Amino acid sequence: DVLDPERLIQCPLVKHHRIRARRFPYHLVKCKESNPEIAKKLATCPFNARHLVPWADLSDHIMKCNDKAFMEQDVVSRSCEPPQEQLNNGSTWQAPPCDEDWETELLEGSESTFVW
Repeated sequence: DVLDPERLIQCPLVKHHRIRARRFPYHLVKCKESNPEIAKKLATCPFNARHLVPWADLSDHIMKCNDKAFMEQDVVSRSCEPPQEQLNNGSTWQAPPCDEDWETELLEGSESTFVW
């Protein structure tokens, strides 16, 4: 089962490492620190930081990555149009006018200096 937190996953850095899914993100961080030469040869997928692939295979992985569909779906669902409930609530709130004038204060020049 893909969602099982107890399933074992093979580490992309050291092939004989088998880690439980729930601990996998933590293992990747530690394993990258312990194996910097191997980590330099691997690229991180922009859709899922748990996917480490050789730099040469990154573009192919991006085209086929299963998590890409989730990202695209999320982007489509966050369209620029405001949600319908915001359009119907009839809020007429406006920000109060600002009476600060920083340019004038700067030109007048404050005699007091700021002390921390």
